[in-house]
Amino acid sequence: MNEENKNMEEEELNNTPQEEPVNEAETVEAEPTEKEAETPAEERDPLDVALEEIASLKDKYLRQVAEFDNYRKRTLKERAELILNGGEKTIVAMLPVVDDMERALQNGQKTDDPQVLREGMEIIYHKMMKTLEGLGVKKIETEGADFDTDLHDAEALVPGMGDDKKGKVIDCLTTGYKLNDKVIRHAKVAVGS
Repeated sequence: MNEENKNMEEEELNNTPQEEPVNEAETVEAEPTEKEAETPAEERDPLDVALEEIASLKDKYLRQVAEFDNYRKRTLKERAELILNGGEKTIVAMLPVVDDMERALQNGQKTDDPQVLREGMEIIYHKMMKTLEGLGVKKIETEGADFDTDLHDAEALVPGMGDDKKGKVIDCLTTGYKLNDKVIRHAKVAVGS
């Protein structure tokens, strides 16, 4: 049986195609195979690696610049819209008060009673103050308050009011207002000295 195995092996060797010798000068560089493409970066040409990294960073940079430019344009557009339409909420809130004033003026022509006109004006005033409070506007209280330069403007000093009135607000000449805790108009007051 040893002879039979030897004969079979020889037949198999004879049946396999023989490779022809390859001339290295005639070989053409082929595309890298998957195995070659997966070679670590250290085995690849450092110049190619650097060029790929530069291209990647340049792409990221250009995308970031474009994204920032779009952001800048969008914020400029939003800002312009805010400037043009920023008072819309306030105006819409004030329109019912304007309507009430128009009705008061029409009804004022029908009556000569000053008490009726006064009551109508008080109703409109209270509605206006409620609307302003809804928008975040609050009146600065001055009655009996200590003088505070952050809230008040001293228009006059009133001498001879006594020690208990010294540095206190004596009279409010013009009401001051805050918008969301920011003073938008200082109260003009007379202060005891």
